[in-house]
Amino acid sequence: MTGASQRIDEKIRQLGDWRGAALASLRRLIREADPDVMEEMKWVKPSNPLGVPTWSHAGIVCTGETYKDKVKLTFARGASLPDPSRLFNSSLEGGTPRAIDIREGGSVDADAFKTLVKAAVAENAAAKKR
Repeated sequence: MTGASQRIDEKIRQLGDWRGAALASLRRLIREADPDVMEEMKWVKPSNPLGVPTWSHAGIVCTGETYKDKVKLTFARGASLPDPSRLFNSSLEGGTPRAIDIREGGSVDADAFKTLVKAAVAENAAAKKR
């Protein structure tokens, strides 16, 4: 297990509420969708000493930010991804990223989410070739 993976574990432990459980569940789905995904912690700062959990494969796949009222999974190239299940429900007006906000008691369709992760990895690989 990498240092970043251990820091994600710590972030989940520190949350200790529904947000930690949601982040852990989404993390499991990301890893199931892409066993080669790399876990990182980015944007470490005094107000967020553990940073933001980030999953990458040929570029950033998505980040997992936690707020008081939601867990936000932001897909770096979300606007380029097919989303037939309409998982994206946030950051829709922006240019490239798209996000999924999960609030307490909410969830995502696991199969659709894993399909989205796989599409993000494929899009990153295609962008590297361009």
